[in-house]
Amino acid sequence: MFPNDRRYTKEHEWVKVAEGAATVGITDFAQKELGDIVYVELPEIGRAVSLGEVLGTIESVKAVSELYAPVSGTITEVNTLLSDKPETVNSDAQGAGWICKMKLAQAGELDGLMDAAAYVKHVGG
Repeated sequence: MFPNDRRYTKEHEWVKVAEGAATVGITDFAQKELGDIVYVELPEIGRAVSLGEVLGTIESVKAVSELYAPVSGTITEVNTLLSDKPETVNSDAQGAGWICKMKLAQAGELDGLMDAAAYVKHVGG
């Protein structure tokens, strides 16, 4: 349910790092809690963000939630598919529904995030 190749935050973001690039999204648990997603505010490419900083927002029929940076870095790419099809987060939150990609600033920050087993415990699984 939650891939082992990622790290997770208490706020339900995930990050997958490969070759210094971090892909960020929200967990399947989070998208289920939000319900039908109707809008995703994406961060600006080139923006430097710090761990815990607000990246953007995600809006569902039930609520608007802030998206937080799971690590520090610079936004290098955003998932423009979500501008036209925000519901992709509902159908594939941990795949095609990714939010942004970042150049990782401090790899050591990953150590402060949960692995899949810890995240499952966190959400009561």
